[in-house]
Amino acid sequence: MSKRRVFDIDFPDAEPPAAEPAPTSEPRRGPMAAAISENAAALEERKAVEASIRAENDRLAHEHVRLKKEGLITDLIPLSAIRADKLTRDRKPGRDEDLDELKASIRAVGLSNPIRVEQVGEGVYELVQGFRRLTAFQELLDETGDEAYARIPAGLMAHGEELELLYRRMVDENLVRRDISFAEMAQLARGYIADPETSAQDADEALLALFGSLSRQKRSYIKHFMVLLDAIGSHLKFPEAIPRALGLSLEKRLVSEPGAPAKVRSALAAALVSTPDAELAVLREHVSPAPVPKKAAQPKPTGAAKTTFRQDVKGGTVRCAASEGRIEMRIARDFSNVDRHRLEEAVKAFFRELDG
Repeated sequence: MSKRRVFDIDFPDAEPPAAEPAPTSEPRRGPMAAAISENAAALEERKAVEASIRAENDRLAHEHVRLKKEGLITDLIPLSAIRADKLTRDRKPGRDEDLDELKASIRAVGLSNPIRVEQVGEGVYELVQGFRRLTAFQELLDETGDEAYARIPAGLMAHGEELELLYRRMVDENLVRRDISFAEMAQLARGYIADPETSAQDADEALLALFGSLSRQKRSYIKHFMVLLDAIGSHLKFPEAIPRALGLSLEKRLVSEPGAPAKVRSALAAALVSTPDAELAVLREHVSPAPVPKKAAQPKPTGAAKTTFRQDVKGGTVRCAASEGRIEMRIARDFSNVDRHRLEEAVKAFFRELDG
């Protein structure tokens, strides 16, 4: 047998083995360790994002509370969800004669100034400011049936504001009105004292709490009207129509003359007045005190004044002349502009000093 020849096959030289990596100080991590590390980093990032979201939510919550406290958050509130019995209103009972003008404005351009309410329960709100606007919306809804008037724009106030502050907010809004009368302000002050949830015990405390921004003189006028309303208010139909001068004069008689309140009440009841002018006519008849029986005429003093002198005072020089039953003081000043009550107090002080 012939021997098979074997051919040698030349293969290329094999690549040299890869160099061994240089040893490092960190141990080589396996796939599990790498996954754990990546998960931990993701958790840290998530926590940071959550903390950022919580901080933003806290900031927004505080801002919401601030805006709500200022009544700057506005919503459309159903009329049926609004009550108006927490505060004593300074408006007289009955319909406001100027309400039609307000309704016409709302029809034309909408409500430009939202009312203010305080949430007192789930879906229940208490009116703080805007009684006329609320009434106008209610009348528009009743007249037109348009559901657009079933909800009214309202500024939401934070719940729990002190009652005194709520009263003051209402008063400050109403003082902007030029037509608010002393009788209306007096009625509010009387209601404030009667409210068991307020701390006012008398007229002075109520006037200071409600009308602290007014001058002392105006608060004095309101106090006089409070006395007038206490005496005959139950028989008045149009107290807001009483001018300041008439009210002060009438109050003086009611206080100084025994039986005067009963007489005025009887006169008002008998007159059956139906208009402000008719009621004012009845009141004017009772301003002057009852006539005093005339005494025998006294002879007029004759002759020159027994005492004459001049006295320098603030505003000029007073010329004085005194005689039996008479004293005169003359100075370049118009006393008709001085409030009558101040003149009366000055006269009393003058005689107190003489008799001192």
